[in-house]
Amino acid sequence: MGVIRWEGLTKTLVAIVGSPTLGFIGGVALIAAVYRAFYRQPRGRMMPVFTHLQRASAAYMAFSHGRNDAQKPMGVLALALALHYGWTELTVPIWIVVSCASVAAVGTAYGGWRIIRTLGLRVTGLDPVQGFAAEVSGASVIQAASEFGIPISTTHAITSSILGVGATRRLSAVRWGITFEIFLSWLLTVPVTIGLGALFMTILARLVAML
Repeated sequence: MGVIRWEGLTKTLVAIVGSPTLGFIGGVALIAAVYRAFYRQPRGRMMPVFTHLQRASAAYMAFSHGRNDAQKPMGVLALALALHYGWTELTVPIWIVVSCASVAAVGTAYGGWRIIRTLGLRVTGLDPVQGFAAEVSGASVIQAASEFGIPISTTHAITSSILGVGATRRLSAVRWGITFEIFLSWLLTVPVTIGLGALFMTILARLVAML
């Protein structure tokens, strides 16, 4: 336990709880502001406008995702190289940047559709106005965390923002059973990954000792 730097871990654990909270509040606040600003406008006129605006908000979300989530594997790979080669200063080679970005893009494009359907259809239905508000809110939370060097989950931020947007219409607009399953998976992820990490490290250490 002495090798753990608790000041850094504590900041991360606080962010794990804080980012969904801020995402939810941000989603509620932003969609309420949008509705208040355009409530006199006909729905048929505003939907095409926000369809175009959502392209920009989706790009903002993608940029935020890369700025935070993609940095985590880059950091692990760079640390491994630094330990192997005995670097005194940690640098990230361009091939690590390209490889992590490429793998993240391919993984999202290939395996992300089930998550997209869950968040965009099963948790609550989203029209372009609500999608715009959720993406801007979630991306802004990620940007704020990135500024402070805090790693957070893009999924936590955007999911909570979508919940905030959906709950603003009415509480019944959110499928809370599915939401509970999502939060339960978040809760279990931390202890399970800690346990698996300790298990694999123990196995690896014993194999190295045998060699």
